[in-house]
Amino acid sequence: QVRLVESGGGLVQAGGSLRLSCVVPGRTFSNYAMAWFRQAPGKEREFVAAISRTGSMTTYTDSVKGRFTISRDNANTVYLQMNSLKPEDTAIYSCAARGGIGLRSVADDYTYWGQGTQVTVSS
Repeated sequence: QVRLVESGGGLVQAGGSLRLSCVVPGRTFSNYAMAWFRQAPGKEREFVAAISRTGSMTTYTDSVKGRFTISRDNANTVYLQMNSLKPEDTAIYSCAARGGIGLRSVADDYTYWGQGTQVTVSS
Protein backbone atom coordinates (compact mmCIF):
# COMPACT_ATOMS: atom_id res chain seq x y z
CA GLN A 1 0.00 0.00 0.00
CA VAL A 2 1.32 3.43 -0.96
CA ARG A 3 0.53 6.41 1.23
CA LEU A 4 0.95 9.75 -0.47
CA VAL A 5 2.33 12.61 1.63
CA GLU A 6 0.83 16.10 1.37
CA SER A 7 2.21 19.32 2.78
CA GLY A 8 1.76 23.06 2.43
CA GLY A 9 -1.60 23.66 4.03
CA GLY A 10 -2.24 26.39 6.55
CA LEU A 11 -4.19 29.50 7.47
CA VAL A 12 -4.33 32.36 4.98
CA GLN A 13 -6.44 35.47 4.52
CA ALA A 14 -8.88 35.78 1.65
CA GLY A 15 -7.05 36.81 -1.50
CA GLY A 16 -3.87 35.08 -0.43
CA SER A 17 -2.00 32.12 -1.88
CA LEU A 18 -0.80 28.70 -0.84
CA ARG A 19 1.06 25.94 -2.65
CA LEU A 20 0.31 22.34 -1.75
CA SER A 21 2.75 19.52 -2.47
CA CYS A 22 2.19 15.78 -2.65
CA VAL A 23 5.00 13.24 -2.76
CA VAL A 24 4.55 9.76 -4.22
CA PRO A 25 7.12 7.62 -2.43
CA GLY A 26 8.73 4.50 -3.79
CA ARG A 27 6.86 4.25 -7.09
CA THR A 28 7.44 5.10 -10.73
CA PHE A 29 5.80 8.50 -10.63
CA SER A 30 5.31 8.73 -14.37
CA ASN A 31 2.97 5.73 -14.26
CA TYR A 32 0.33 7.69 -12.35
CA ALA A 33 -2.19 10.34 -13.20
CA MET A 34 -2.68 12.58 -10.19
CA ALA A 35 -5.49 14.63 -8.71
CA TRP A 36 -6.46 16.86 -5.81
CA PHE A 37 -9.75 16.53 -3.96
CA ARG A 38 -11.10 18.49 -1.03
CA GLN A 39 -13.67 18.02 1.68
CA ALA A 40 -15.18 20.81 3.72
CA PRO A 41 -16.88 20.17 7.07
CA GLY A 42 -20.31 18.66 6.58
CA LYS A 43 -19.88 18.36 2.82
CA GLU A 44 -19.10 15.60 0.35
CA ARG A 45 -15.61 15.16 -1.01
CA GLU A 46 -15.18 17.32 -4.12
CA PHE A 47 -12.89 17.03 -7.12
CA VAL A 48 -10.54 19.99 -7.53
CA ALA A 49 -8.02 19.26 -10.31
CA ALA A 50 -6.30 16.45 -12.18
CA ILE A 51 -3.18 16.09 -14.29
CA SER A 52 -2.17 13.37 -16.73
CA ARG A 53 0.85 11.14 -16.35
CA THR A 54 2.96 13.31 -18.65
CA GLY A 55 1.56 16.61 -17.38
CA SER A 56 0.32 17.52 -20.85
CA MET A 57 -3.35 17.54 -19.83
CA THR A 58 -5.09 19.13 -16.87
CA THR A 59 -8.69 19.67 -15.80
CA TYR A 60 -10.30 21.70 -13.03
CA THR A 61 -13.62 22.05 -11.32
CA ASP A 62 -15.33 25.26 -12.41
CA SER A 63 -15.06 27.00 -9.05
CA VAL A 64 -11.23 27.03 -9.11
CA LYS A 65 -10.56 27.68 -12.80
CA GLY A 66 -8.27 30.65 -13.28
CA ARG A 67 -7.21 30.58 -9.60
CA PHE A 68 -5.66 27.13 -9.06
CA THR A 69 -2.95 25.42 -11.09
CA ILE A 70 -1.98 21.76 -10.87
CA SER A 71 1.49 20.73 -11.99
CA ARG A 72 4.02 17.94 -11.53
CA ASP A 73 7.75 17.57 -11.69
CA ASN A 74 9.82 14.78 -13.22
CA ALA A 75 10.69 13.26 -9.87
CA ASN A 76 7.82 12.36 -7.56
CA THR A 77 5.83 15.45 -6.62
CA VAL A 78 2.56 17.01 -7.72
CA TYR A 79 1.65 20.57 -6.77
CA LEU A 80 -1.47 22.66 -6.40
CA GLN A 81 -0.84 26.38 -6.60
CA MET A 82 -3.82 28.19 -5.12
CA ASN A 83 -4.21 31.93 -5.70
CA SER A 84 -6.97 34.39 -4.89
CA LEU A 85 -8.18 32.11 -2.14
CA LYS A 86 -11.72 32.48 -0.83
CA PRO A 87 -13.29 31.40 2.46
CA GLU A 88 -15.27 28.77 0.55
CA ASP A 89 -11.96 27.10 -0.39
CA THR A 90 -11.56 26.07 3.25
CA ALA A 91 -11.29 22.29 3.37
CA ILE A 92 -9.02 19.33 3.88
CA TYR A 93 -7.15 18.83 0.60
CA SER A 94 -6.04 15.33 -0.38
CA CYS A 95 -4.01 14.13 -3.31
CA ALA A 96 -4.72 10.90 -5.14
CA ALA A 97 -2.99 8.70 -7.72
CA ARG A 98 -4.27 6.29 -10.34
CA GLY A 99 -2.66 4.17 -13.03
CA GLY A 100 -3.82 4.44 -16.63
CA ILE A 101 -4.22 7.24 -19.11
CA GLY A 102 -6.61 10.14 -19.28
CA LEU A 103 -8.12 12.40 -16.66
CA ARG A 104 -10.69 11.38 -14.06
CA SER A 105 -12.72 13.44 -11.61
CA VAL A 106 -14.33 10.60 -9.67
CA ALA A 107 -12.69 9.64 -6.38
CA ASP A 108 -13.42 5.93 -6.83
CA ASP A 109 -11.16 5.89 -9.90
CA TYR A 110 -8.10 6.63 -7.74
CA THR A 111 -6.11 3.94 -6.01
CA TYR A 112 -3.72 5.71 -3.65
CA TRP A 113 -4.47 8.59 -1.30
CA GLY A 114 -2.75 10.89 1.13
CA GLN A 115 -3.89 11.76 4.62
CA GLY A 116 -4.87 15.30 3.68
CA THR A 117 -3.72 18.77 4.62
CA GLN A 118 -5.91 21.49 6.11
CA VAL A 119 -6.43 24.74 4.23
CA THR A 120 -8.25 27.50 6.08
CA VAL A 121 -9.09 30.82 4.43
CA SER A 122 -10.23 33.61 6.72
CA SER A 123 -12.45 36.43 5.56
